[in-house]
Amino acid sequence: MTESRIFLMMGAILGGLAVASGAFASHALSEKLTERAIEIFETAARYQMYHALALLAVGLWLSRVDEGRSLLVTAGVAYLIGILLFSGSLYALSLSGIKGLGAVTPLGGVAFLVGWGCLAIAALSFK
Repeated sequence: MTESRIFLMMGAILGGLAVASGAFASHALSEKLTERAIEIFETAARYQMYHALALLAVGLWLSRVDEGRSLLVTAGVAYLIGILLFSGSLYALSLSGIKGLGAVTPLGGVAFLVGWGCLAIAALSFK
């Protein structure tokens, strides 16, 4: 399976899961979690959706270019790592209340920034 297809598939799956997570927070968790915990959960879902869409863009871009592929692949991997670390840690924090999980969140944020930086640099070589 090509990188393009992997990122398109992951973007679609993670986008769908972000929608499901948001709905889960609004309906199933609204009575069980504090308002702050729901806000944290919704932040995780929102950032997951943003970066699922970015994965779709990377997948589409990869399907159309030969140059700059390594930067695009790095961006896609960084988005996947960012979703896992950023959104994953926020989901776990909101559900468990374990504050130490918040220490992982900035690492996911850095991964997101690496992805956006790689995308910006790849855009410079885009023809």
